[in-house]
Amino acid sequence: MVHGRKASPAAVAGGPETAEEGELALLQRVAAGDRAAFELLYRCYFPRLTRFLGRVLQRPHTVEEVLNDAMLVVWRKAASFNGQSRISTWIFAIAYRRALKAIKRFDDPIEFDEEQAESLHPGPDAALMHRQLSATLGWAIARMPADHRAVIELTYFHGCRYQEIAQIMGCPVGTVKTRMFHARRRLQLLLSDRMEDLP
Repeated sequence: MVHGRKASPAAVAGGPETAEEGELALLQRVAAGDRAAFELLYRCYFPRLTRFLGRVLQRPHTVEEVLNDAMLVVWRKAASFNGQSRISTWIFAIAYRRALKAIKRFDDPIEFDEEQAESLHPGPDAALMHRQLSATLGWAIARMPADHRAVIELTYFHGCRYQEIAQIMGCPVGTVKTRMFHARRRLQLLLSDRMEDLP
């Protein structure tokens, strides 16, 4: 798979339409077997899916494999998109299901690498607090179940509404709210315990 800079779906489609309309035009071309359109759609989603899958999987070495599996499903099933949700919701749902399948294959425990998290935010000494908070947040999220990590990631880092998250995760909105309640509560407990341990 090819990835690089994110392309604008509206710019790709060549018109002044919205991003959603641009993505729909791309998906229709993908359904017709247009490989160039698929590459553009892949590039549009690569950064967002990489971040989302990285949080859900918590195993960096498997993110691109799962992402490619998900996008292969998009390639094969593009014609089945029925327009009952946003295209992004449909693609994230596919990626989420592929991630859950991958998680079932794992038998190693999740370990969060704080040094790696800190290296993602290089900067002057003034950014030390930000790096520590980011690392602590990553540590806490890594200790949560995959469905809680997904709800947090989709809500706070992708700006999805509960209805969209329910579609992505294949569950009722009430279940999403319950997962978010428990995720926030668990996050609060983990963070308060962790902050007490910091010097």
